[in-house]
Amino acid sequence: MSSEISRRKDEHIALASSDAVAFRQRTTLLEQVTLIHESLPELALDEIDLGTELLGKTLRAPIVIASMTGGTERAGSINRELASIAEARGYAIGLGSQRAMMRDPSMASTYRVRDVAPTALLLGNLGVVQARDLATADILRLIDDVGADALCLHMNPAQEVVQTGGDRDFRGGLETFARLAGELKIPVIAKETGCGVSARVAAKLRDVGVKTVDVSGAGGTSWVAVETLRAQGAAKDLGESFWDWGIPTAVSVAWVARAGLAPIATGGIKSGLDVARAIALGARAAGIARPVLQALQAGGRAGAEAFLDRVEAELRTAMLLCGAGTLDELRNAPRVLGPELSGWIGTM
Repeated sequence: MSSEISRRKDEHIALASSDAVAFRQRTTLLEQVTLIHESLPELALDEIDLGTELLGKTLRAPIVIASMTGGTERAGSINRELASIAEARGYAIGLGSQRAMMRDPSMASTYRVRDVAPTALLLGNLGVVQARDLATADILRLIDDVGADALCLHMNPAQEVVQTGGDRDFRGGLETFARLAGELKIPVIAKETGCGVSARVAAKLRDVGVKTVDVSGAGGTSWVAVETLRAQGAAKDLGESFWDWGIPTAVSVAWVARAGLAPIATGGIKSGLDVARAIALGARAAGIARPVLQALQAGGRAGAEAFLDRVEAELRTAMLLCGAGTLDELRNAPRVLGPELSGWIGTM
């Protein structure tokens, strides 16, 4: 079983590194957020404050290197390099699903990054379906093993249904969130995996004690597409039908913020302007996954750092040009929303 998980993880890395798993037609709708230009910003570019508080820690910039991988030697190398970058730049870093180390403790080393990221905000990761069937004490051991500051419980029914041998029973998820939000000593983050979080689900999560939601909306990497490209026969046909399934990232951010929760905007974030637009909709931070991985693989650490330098420069410039000296001011900056995004946000 562990060799099968490792093989799948390596296939996921290879596919997620390419553009072949992008949504085909659905976009994040962040392009429909227009920030209003301020000709007299009365700000100095170098004094704009990108800092934010997230889950009890201060980030130097509102960026999460989002959950991607774990469970293989290659995945471990990626995690350590990205965690080291997050530490150096004052970002948060998310681990991939710890299901592999749960089933095979020898894989735990591929998730251990605290020696290279001793102070970074580190997000553990486990599927809510797997957590449902584990005692809280067992989950605490997984958290303590990697030294995580918070636990992402990921929701991925669309991916699992297409995945050969994936989960098919998704009952008990909300009860699991309620149990762990009440019993764990660290924050629990509700995390989607590319299909977004609806207003109704956001309200349910809020009512059971969840405070932070990683929306992982549609428009970036389609994990349905990842499994479709791995599948054969009827499973492949099913995946083709649901390739573009999901709620756009911009919509999920707005809905989650409206529910009174703290959104982390992931799903198709590719630039600092995307980050700025997401924060203007209410996001606390933005997660970037595939573009960072692609930059790392194309140019090593220097390539990833150059990409992230550009993201920060674009965010800082966007803030200057709409007169926002802080992220809180950016959340209150004037903006115009396009018709499709406006239509979605008004739908409950």
